[in-house]
Amino acid sequence: MSRIWAGIDSGKSHHHGLALDAEGETLVSRRVANDEHELLKLIGDVLDLADGRAVTWAIDMTGGEPALLLALLLNHSQEVLYIPGRLVNRAADGYRGEGKTDARDAYVIADQARMRRDLRPIRPGDEAAIELKLLTGRRADLVEDRTRAVNRLRGTLLSMFPALERTLDVTNTGPLRLLTGYQTPAAIRRAGISRLTTWLANRKVRGARSLAEAAVEAAERQHTAVPGEKTIAKLVHTLAEEVMALNQQVSEMDKLIEGRFREHELADILLSVPGIGAVLGAEFLAAVGGGLEEFDSPDALAAFAGVAPAPRDSGKVSGNLHRPITYHRRLQRVFYTSALVSVRCDPNSRKFYDRKRAEGKKHVQAVLALARRRVNVLWALIRDRRCYQVAPPMTTAA
Repeated sequence: MSRIWAGIDSGKSHHHGLALDAEGETLVSRRVANDEHELLKLIGDVLDLADGRAVTWAIDMTGGEPALLLALLLNHSQEVLYIPGRLVNRAADGYRGEGKTDARDAYVIADQARMRRDLRPIRPGDEAAIELKLLTGRRADLVEDRTRAVNRLRGTLLSMFPALERTLDVTNTGPLRLLTGYQTPAAIRRAGISRLTTWLANRKVRGARSLAEAAVEAAERQHTAVPGEKTIAKLVHTLAEEVMALNQQVSEMDKLIEGRFREHELADILLSVPGIGAVLGAEFLAAVGGGLEEFDSPDALAAFAGVAPAPRDSGKVSGNLHRPITYHRRLQRVFYTSALVSVRCDPNSRKFYDRKRAEGKKHVQAVLALARRRVNVLWALIRDRRCYQVAPPMTTAA
């Protein structure tokens, strides 16, 4: 049966839609506003051109800018394929011409969908998975902002007070609280241990005495004021408050994620797996759309998560494996991080990790092997709707 292939190059205010027939001839190509009326008109025009033929749509994003278009396509029971932007860019090199336009990108998307058979379909996820995807995405943004703020704080403090920068762990609340009140060596020396301890204790800082002693000791090692010290001190104060505010936002987001995650039917199963908490569990559900219906086997899930090595053989070289290029990076993080944590808290995982290390694998390789194994375990647990249980230790008869 002949088919129409429609490619969408998505943008913020406009998309470019292009439809091809089975022979690769362009049927329609036009720019449309990211507006419901305009998008519905494009969908209707393509369906009219199909004249009863099946239509397959392809797009280079799964959310954000084309969210409205995706919702309209799925509401109209259209088949939609996802082609990653990286694949579009690489494939474009094989087409005639060197210029880059939205129309050309839309053509590449449609033509690749016409020729390839390995593109994943986009299906509507359950409401909880959609909400968790939004919440975990927002949390990732906050964590990135916090990391940048912490690095700026460290760099700024280092330019004024290197000894204190080495002493304090500015990812913790106590040191951050200290920097909101005292920044320079002279100010810390004037305060002294007793006064500084009282000031920190009044602000409910744990280990106030030891923190005050460490700060005063660092201040005693520097009696020289660097140029611009007053301005640097103000910047340190501002950055410390910014990091504390971001910590608070991340904490609040974690509570929202955990509350929504625990309402999902798979929450208890995921939480039973050592190394998976509410945040990693929520990221797992967000990545797979709330369930494993899209995956035919554990191998397909492992490939999607990037924990199944891909072969790179050529000529006489064989058995050469490498990390796949295309995979879901946040899902890989779920399996890798949970595997890393499980080595410390699950005897089965520790035994598997130690065996891989004894076989000569490096630490990262052993953790990745454990992550691949956990794909099979999690697949079986979700399939059977049962929770993970640590096998009791073997005992020998007396």
